[in-house]
Amino acid sequence: MPNLFTDPFDVGLTRYGWTETLDNAFAEYRGAGLVPARIARVDRGLCDAVTESGPVRAALTALYSPDPLLAPCTGDWAALRPGAEHLVALLPRHGAIVRSSASRSSHGQVLAANVDTVVIALSLATPLEAAKLERLLALAWESGAQPVIVLTKADLAHDPEAVHAEAEALAPGVDILVTSVATGHNIDVLSAMVHGTTVLLGPSGAGKSTLGNTLLGEELLATGTVREQDGKGRHTTVRRELVPLPGGGVLIDTPGLRGISLHDATDGLEQVFAEIESLARDCRFGDCSHNTEPGCAVQAAIQAGELTERRLGSYRKLQRENAWAASRTDARLRGERTDRQKAITSHLRATYKFRDQQS
Repeated sequence: MPNLFTDPFDVGLTRYGWTETLDNAFAEYRGAGLVPARIARVDRGLCDAVTESGPVRAALTALYSPDPLLAPCTGDWAALRPGAEHLVALLPRHGAIVRSSASRSSHGQVLAANVDTVVIALSLATPLEAAKLERLLALAWESGAQPVIVLTKADLAHDPEAVHAEAEALAPGVDILVTSVATGHNIDVLSAMVHGTTVLLGPSGAGKSTLGNTLLGEELLATGTVREQDGKGRHTTVRRELVPLPGGGVLIDTPGLRGISLHDATDGLEQVFAEIESLARDCRFGDCSHNTEPGCAVQAAIQAGELTERRLGSYRKLQRENAWAASRTDARLRGERTDRQKAITSHLRATYKFRDQQS
């Protein structure tokens, strides 16, 4: 692993996102002799973290949880026991990028925690996939962060402005930037736009790590080539890692996302498909399915050419997927409550039986 923390810590943890609010929340931990640390990278029960005194390699044993949503993740703030080099508690997150687990279990998987800006990187060297962009936007909005769409590799594109217009139609209100690392086009603009904790999201081959290295000003993130036949890349980034940016703030690079399943992203979907949500409020019936009901404002917009069937179809598909994930989670939680109740009942029965034997 490269040395990601070569600069002196003359400004403490402020450049890594430490705030007065976090400092106040940490008072109880500080009173117990613990120090704040931000997790930069998680690796098999250990993590690289940054503290006021410098980088540390710390154990995560005390933070184990069977639920991946509660497990330590890159971007988390934690309480470290110095000397023993153990993280003993996580501070509450102000947001997290969460997708359904790659195992298709009912658990979610946290990609990054406490994020302020989400850079969605998409390559102009391949056709824009509308459905993929909508999924990535749902993840970003649900996290509470501000998304920015970065169209990379403009030097390889035939008509970058046409793709820009296409993305703009899919993401109203989101900043969209056409860039090229090869020519330096708009890189300075992007540098000025990112703030706080910035995470790079996107498919393999989009040039996330190359873009990240350009923002960092040095080759800290692993990069690779893409296949010429389809423009897809290998997973050169295999773990999420947090790196300080030269002008302040931090950058989190993530592995390329091939599977982007939603997990409890209702608010994110409402934001992505805000125009459909707005139209639906004008439907005659509150439970309108937007199919053949009379007075359906959504179907009227499609007939008027103001909304496409593809857009409505994508909205429905992601809603179904999100509802399925929520039902799986609810079933798991009900099962866990039942198991706990059975354990309590079994314990009580054993206690009563022991008392009866003693009497």
